[in-house]
Amino acid sequence: MRVLLFIYMCFLTPLAHGENLSAVQIYSDDQLLDLIKENKHLGQVVLDECQLVQDIEARAVISKMPSYQFLWGDMLAYGVCVKKDIELGIHFMRLSADQGLIEGLEQMGRYYHIGKFMQKDIDQAIIFLKAAASMNNLAAQMRLAGIYNQGYGSPLDYPELYSQLHHAVTDDKTVYKKITRFKNQLAMKMPDKVVNAAKKADYTN
Repeated sequence: MRVLLFIYMCFLTPLAHGENLSAVQIYSDDQLLDLIKENKHLGQVVLDECQLVQDIEARAVISKMPSYQFLWGDMLAYGVCVKKDIELGIHFMRLSADQGLIEGLEQMGRYYHIGKFMQKDIDQAIIFLKAAASMNNLAAQMRLAGIYNQGYGSPLDYPELYSQLHHAVTDDKTVYKKITRFKNQLAMKMPDKVVNAAKKADYTN
């Protein structure tokens, strides 16, 4: 921890003796979140020639910023600019999810669902995906609908997800068709009065 703190302080210290290095500016939290949402975060680290590795690690480990925990976890899991360490990468991804980062919740749910980097666990997938879905993450909502329509989950959860999909907004025609299909499949599992009530309800945060 002291070593990491020292590294972190060194990077925050102005260059001495008039040294003029072309340093890359560390991303603001909003910039990083935008990169994560567009799935460009790892590509940006590579484009920046891996100059920000120590800063990223410090913000993940010392400052415990969820966006940087997510980035650092992905870097470790995929071996981007650092030695590959899947176990530690998943640890930091989970830390970001535990702090409520929507992308972290969705990613953990997706990985548990498909068995990426870990054993497949539908029950765990549902837990993470439900949390992300409640925060209007459409990817989580659609994946959760697919899981429910395969017979997993509790029927008590169907109205909430139906309502979330019913209120979802997208300008992608392909995505819209998928949402409609998922809604129709869920509707077949519920009485009409429950479906109608779900259309009027708002379960999102």
